[in-house]
Amino acid sequence: MSYAISDSMTMIGRSIRLGRRKVDTLIMSVVLPLLMMTLFVYVFGGAIDTGTEYINYVVPGIILLCTGYGAASTAMSVADDMNSGMIDRLRSMPIRSFAVLTGHVTASVVRNALSTTIVVGAAIAMGFRPSASLVEGVAAAGLLLLYVLALSWLAAGLGAIARSVESASALSFFMLFMPYLSSAFVPPDTMPSFLRGISRHQPITPVIETVRGLLTGTPIVDQGWIALAWSVGLLIASFVLATALYRRRISD
Repeated sequence: MSYAISDSMTMIGRSIRLGRRKVDTLIMSVVLPLLMMTLFVYVFGGAIDTGTEYINYVVPGIILLCTGYGAASTAMSVADDMNSGMIDRLRSMPIRSFAVLTGHVTASVVRNALSTTIVVGAAIAMGFRPSASLVEGVAAAGLLLLYVLALSWLAAGLGAIARSVESASALSFFMLFMPYLSSAFVPPDTMPSFLRGISRHQPITPVIETVRGLLTGTPIVDQGWIALAWSVGLLIASFVLATALYRRRISD
């Protein structure tokens, strides 16, 4: 057990150091959500009626969009390791293969936490005014952490099967696209009926609605339990899938 922890800590340190060197990846995971938030708040926000200040409505969606960019970069980092010969070198060392994915996933969570903090700070500067208590803020952060962890393991699995960094980027595209089919930017009731069903029955919408309710006081109703169930289920499925795909790939 101690060796497994030691191996994981070694790979976590490696992944974080690599992330610090890839400044462009970190910048893009922050800059793109900031640009999207600026576009929606200042260009589209005046024409979109959500029953509240639009910036208070859109910020939780931007946070989820931010996690998608972070997860996509995780898929590309894993794919780079898988196809650059790094995994072959690690296999010749007494390092448990599971530690490689753990390192990438942990680095993804750290990167997402940093980018989310920057986005929220920028949102406050633009007029976002959360009304959450300390307990509600911690609950929102905990749900986001759980969702990011689940999405990062899913991205690691996609990176494990990708045959190039470019294909990993293509495979993870849905992580960037799905928030647009949720309640991130407009209420689902304003969508056509066929998109309304997609928006309401996917994991991102209940997570957004729960975070929005915790931060701004909008009704959560049963969305909190649904968001928790989606996040836990996705985490378990992603973890099992990622480890299975990784072991299958290195055994080829």
